[in-house]
Amino acid sequence: MKILLVEDDPDLSRALSRTLEKRGYTVTPCFDGIEAFRLIRQGGHEVILLDLSIPGEDGLHLLQRMRNAGIDTPVLVLTARSSVGDRIAGLNAGGDDYLSKPFDLGELEARIRALSRRARLHEEAFVMCGKLRHDRQSGAFYLDEQPLDLTPREQAMLQALIARPGHAVTKEKLFSLVFSDEKQSRLEAVEVVAHRLRKKLAGTQTTLMTLRGLGYLLREETHTALPDEET
Repeated sequence: MKILLVEDDPDLSRALSRTLEKRGYTVTPCFDGIEAFRLIRQGGHEVILLDLSIPGEDGLHLLQRMRNAGIDTPVLVLTARSSVGDRIAGLNAGGDDYLSKPFDLGELEARIRALSRRARLHEEAFVMCGKLRHDRQSGAFYLDEQPLDLTPREQAMLQALIARPGHAVTKEKLFSLVFSDEKQSRLEAVEVVAHRLRKKLAGTQTTLMTLRGLGYLLREETHTALPDEET
């Protein structure tokens, strides 16, 4: 498990890093809020241990920026601020759990594992592609916690594509899924739905691509387009 440790006390940071690494974790130490946000945006950490009293950017503000940016990595707040009001502020800002200093290392590890299990369950319930989030249970799609307004046909097509991001789905397969209730439509109707869907995906950092002879695929947006990508 990869952990981002945001703690400005060098002695405590070294001690925690050494202890956690002996227990099999990979720890990235960080000493201020500005650098922490840069590392958080890069991703790759399963749990973040965050001290609230850090230089550069206060921990509460850092939490709010994370959540506003749609970053849902679990955060365990580690702080000497032990009042109920401080705990509530940390949780309301986006923290997932709270541990007051000084703390027992066994309890710290137990809470890290609990957050990791919760995150895995969350990942199984949701599928992400770029900033587009699909709730498997309800079938709804979200951008920054706001539901996308999709027609039933657009929803059916997007569900088929996001099930395997980066993999092509044939036009014939999409036709059978999108127009299963209508026998009068032609195969070309899939292109109309795809055209409308592209407009609604603006701002989600995803690209709906047409691969000639293969079908369609959904992938995270990049700065360069493939030669056969439909514009």
